[in-house]
Amino acid sequence: MTHPSRRAEFRSVAVLSLGFGLVGIDRFLISTMYPVIARDLHLDYGDIGLITGALAIAWGISALFMGNLSDRIGRRRVLTVSLIVFSLLIGASGLATGLMTLIIVRVIMGFADGAYTPVSIAATLDASAPQRHGLNIGIQQMMLPLFGLGLAPLFVAGALRFIEWRLIFLIFALPGLALAYAVWKMIPAFSAPVRIEPWRGLSDWKAVLQYSNVRIAALLMLCWLTCLISTSAFMPNYLVDHLQLRSEQMAVVMSAIGLGASAGTLLLPWLSDKIGRKPVMALSSIGVFVSLLLLVNAPHNVGILFAFLFLVHFFNNALIALTVGPLCISAVPTALMATASGLVIAVGELFGGGLAPVIVGHVAQRFGIEHVLWLPIIVMAAGFLLCLAIRDTRTS
Repeated sequence: MTHPSRRAEFRSVAVLSLGFGLVGIDRFLISTMYPVIARDLHLDYGDIGLITGALAIAWGISALFMGNLSDRIGRRRVLTVSLIVFSLLIGASGLATGLMTLIIVRVIMGFADGAYTPVSIAATLDASAPQRHGLNIGIQQMMLPLFGLGLAPLFVAGALRFIEWRLIFLIFALPGLALAYAVWKMIPAFSAPVRIEPWRGLSDWKAVLQYSNVRIAALLMLCWLTCLISTSAFMPNYLVDHLQLRSEQMAVVMSAIGLGASAGTLLLPWLSDKIGRKPVMALSSIGVFVSLLLLVNAPHNVGILFAFLFLVHFFNNALIALTVGPLCISAVPTALMATASGLVIAVGELFGGGLAPVIVGHVAQRFGIEHVLWLPIIVMAAGFLLCLAIRDTRTS
C-alpha cells in the first residue's frame, strides 16, 4: 500500500481526529449532566447504567458490521453517513421525556458512533506512514477524551448556569455536519483494492481471529472499557452523592478524565513506536490498577481526586488507543484492518461498555455508590496478565 504525502497525511489525520472528538462529545456529554437529568426524569443509578450500557451495546454491534463493510465499500461513505446521522441525533437527547425515550435515542446514536470508530481508526492508519502509526493513532484517539471528557464537563458546568440541559445537546449538530462534508472531500474513496465478492462476515471474522494479538486485544478491550465507561458514567454521582462535592467541584474533577486521557493517548502510543507495544501496555495496566486503588481511598479533596483520576485515564486511554489501533490492526492484512478493529471494539463495547455499567449500576443501587470502582480494579488486574501474552510488533 502506498502512503500519501506528508501534507495529505496531516489533513486526513486532522479531520478524522476532529470527527472522533465529536464522537466523544456525542457519547460523554450526557455524563456530567446525569445528576441534573436524573432529578428531572426521576432516574436512579440502575437507570444510568442501562442508558450507558444500551449505547455501548449498539456501538459494539455497529462496529462489528460496519468495520467489515468499510473494508469492502471504502472508508469515505461509512464515515460520512455516520457523521451525518449522529450529528442530527445528538440534539434528540434533549427531547427525552423519560427512561425509555432516552434509551431509544442513545441506542440509535450508538449505532452511528460505532460505525465511525473502527473505520476512522483504519482510515487514520491508511493515511499514515508506518513509522508514525503509534503517534497518529494517538493523536486521533486522544480527541475523544479531550473533547468528550475533558472540555465537555467544563463547558456543561458553565452552560448549565444559563440554559437548561436539554438545549446543550442542540449546540453540537452543525459542527458535525461540517465535518461530514470535510470527510467526504478529504478522505479517499478507497485506500486499498476493493473486494467485490459477496459479503462474508463470518469468514472474515474467523480470519482475523486466527491472529493471537486480535484475540488478546478483544479481551483487553473489555478490561479497558469497563474502566472507562464505569468511571465516566458513575463518577459524577460518586463525587456528588458520596463525597458531597458541589456541582462545580465535580465538573473540575471530571475534567481530569479527558485531560489525563488526552495526554496519555498522545504520549504513550508515541513511546510504543520507540520501545514496543507490549512493555508500554503492561506498565500502563499497572498504572491504572494502582491509580484506581489510590482513587478509591482518596479523601474529600478536589486536587487529590483530580490527580488520581487524571492518572487512571492517562494510562487507560493509551491502552484503548494501542489495542484498537496498532496492536490488532498490525496483526492482519490491509484488506481486513477495519474488520479486525471492529471485532475488537465490538467485544469491548458489548461486555465492557454494555454489561459492566449495568452491573455497576445495580451494585450502586443495592450496596451504595461508594462501591462503583471495585469492578474496574478487578478487571485491570486481569488486563495486566493478558498484556503479558502479547506478541510485540513495534510498527506495522
